[in-house]
Amino acid sequence: MKLDLIKKLQQKKYRNETGYCLVEGEHLVLELQKAAELQPGLRAAELYLTDQYADWSTDFKTHPVTGKQMSAISATKSPQGIVAVVPMAAMRPVSTGASEVAVYLHEIQDPGNLGTILRTLAWFGGYRCLLSPGSVDPFNPKVIRASMGAIFHVPLELDVALESLGERFASIGALDMQGEVLESASFRACDCYLFGNEARGVPRERLASLNAQAFTIPGTGLIESLNLGTAVGLCVYERQR
Repeated sequence: MKLDLIKKLQQKKYRNETGYCLVEGEHLVLELQKAAELQPGLRAAELYLTDQYADWSTDFKTHPVTGKQMSAISATKSPQGIVAVVPMAAMRPVSTGASEVAVYLHEIQDPGNLGTILRTLAWFGGYRCLLSPGSVDPFNPKVIRASMGAIFHVPLELDVALESLGERFASIGALDMQGEVLESASFRACDCYLFGNEARGVPRERLASLNAQAFTIPGTGLIESLNLGTAVGLCVYERQR
């Protein structure tokens, strides 16, 4: 792929047009190589390397570039010198099985939050992430970096309509200040956990139509809310505990 087009992959428009995204940095490329052992489609990824990575061990097709060229295609201010161009269609982690639990994110906007959530789900394992229409693009370079490679290991579904959850899942849990505490047995019985937009949450009337069970994370009440990534982490930990 031409270098000027690689630079454009930082924009969602060009990622969608080409079907490729950027994976940058030594750790992320190592995670990509690990994932490619289980997901053959990822082996079509190509690496762009500066001299410091000339001896990098890989089965991917590689292209040497200068430091100046790397700076031109990099999405970071201080490039490490290694970038992969990856087919997005191949980024389909293997399902963990019938016991897989879903985490649904409704119109989440912050790339860092999504990356952190994917990292949490990968750590605990056994989760699938569903994104609603209007959510941040999971192939955004900021999401991929924040995920620390988890995006290669957590099954993802995009543009999942909120209304479809009632047809797919028998028991849906959602956070609410007036809900049951997380320690309740009914919390662990849910097969889908619903989290809303960072600022607006999920409209109550839409939650009511899903017959979602309300749960709360007890706190002092000194501030209005928790960070979304933190809330998901606490809920997943409690379910596993």
